Amino acid sequence: MNNSTIKINVLLDPDKIPAQITWSATDSTADMAQKAKAMCLAFWDGEDKTALRIDLWTKDMMMDEMADFYYQMFMTMADTFNRSTHQQELSDDMKKFAHQFFDKFKAIQLKEQR
Repeated sequence: MNNSTIKINVLLDPDKIPAQITWSATDSTADMAQKAKAMCLAFWDGEDKTALRIDLWTKDMMMDEMADFYYQMFMTMADTFNRSTHQQELSDDMKKFAHQFFDKFKAIQLKEQR
């Protein structure tokens, strides 16, 4: 059996707000740690039937980047859900929500720019 390690480093400012996030993985082809402006990590606790999550973003993460990040996560979660359950209709509903979410975000942004 093979063992793979993912390492996440979070540099905090004096107020303990993330200033920089980097990650590396033993199975990655990247030579250096990769930078990220945000991350969401979830674990499923089967015994307690709860999701344990770590959601972090850096000070320089822009609002439009956060909306795009969430849109992409919704789409990816829909694909993962479909692959694991074969529930295409529910996956399609999740993707429909993702599109509605992003369209609504863009409309709010346009309204605020006026």
